[in-house]
Amino acid sequence: MMQRNLELDDRSPDRDAAAANGGSAPRGCYGVQILIVGRRKPWRDDINGQVRRAGYSAITVESAVDALTVLVLGLPVDVLVTDAELHGSLGFGELATEARALRPNLSIVVACDPEIGDCTDGVPHDAIMVPRSGPEEAVVLVVREALAARAA
Repeated sequence: MMQRNLELDDRSPDRDAAAANGGSAPRGCYGVQILIVGRRKPWRDDINGQVRRAGYSAITVESAVDALTVLVLGLPVDVLVTDAELHGSLGFGELATEARALRPNLSIVVACDPEIGDCTDGVPHDAIMVPRSGPEEAVVLVVREALAARAA
């Protein structure tokens, strides 16, 4: 194991992190955090695996109320990925609207199948739609697109 000697090392961790991020400020201890919201556990687990393999951190919850709780508590979240099949007192449209009210710069990705109807009702105009049963790693590609759009 290599030990870092702070007295001999003239580089600062903040400057090294900024250089690794292309000169921008360091992201903090969480890195990029994705909030995954979905009623079906297999879908949540699949998206969680995709997100983690891509090097991002993830929080998974099964309801819109739980997702809003995460946001209200102030936990760092960069992208909200929600399944359009949310049930309960809050659906995915209400979740997207409330999440945007709480965090105006939050990127929102909605996974939707055309068979369940029109998925665009009540979703913010800048939310990114992705097919729920799309190709492997499709959600991660869209998450990267959302992060790039947010950075621009």
